Amino acid sequence: MFKGTTIVAVKQKDRVAIAGDGQVTMGENTIIKHTAKKIRKIYNDTVVIGFAGSVADALMLSEKFEEKLEQYSGNLKRASVELAQDWRRDKILKKLEALMIVANKENLLVISGGGEVIEPDEDVVAIGSGGFYALAAAKALKDNTDLSAGEIAYKAMEIAASICVYTNNNITLEEL
Repeated sequence: MFKGTTIVAVKQKDRVAIAGDGQVTMGENTIIKHTAKKIRKIYNDTVVIGFAGSVADALMLSEKFEEKLEQYSGNLKRASVELAQDWRRDKILKKLEALMIVANKENLLVISGGGEVIEPDEDVVAIGSGGFYALAAAKALKDNTDLSAGEIAYKAMEIAASICVYTNNNITLEEL
């Protein structure tokens, strides 16, 4: 089994940022990749997504999500709900093991295979092996500094990488 993803997202004022590490770990103790890209912009660079879980599964889900965005004219919430419903009902999609964070300038959401679409209360969310560390760091930074969304996401990833063995400091950051 592959592990080793940490993704954190922060929405602040009119900015949203998602950061992720580059580590992929096989089993409990073998790092097989240091530079994986788990964050990307889609839909004419108006939506940013990050994913955790099986890379092949996550890529398939991101393609399906992009199709939903096209179908619903960029409506992030509607596309997210439709993807979650398909993910839960479809025989093939149901077997996919991944989580996604999706965001535009107005919304920040987590989509899971159980059919959930979650909008965090505090405009901070994290997923993956080091997600709890990144989430705690991002919340503390958001509440106690004047850093931008991007600076908070990046610093939260640095903190998670210093604690979690499944997270490295090869950080990718995308902002809107």
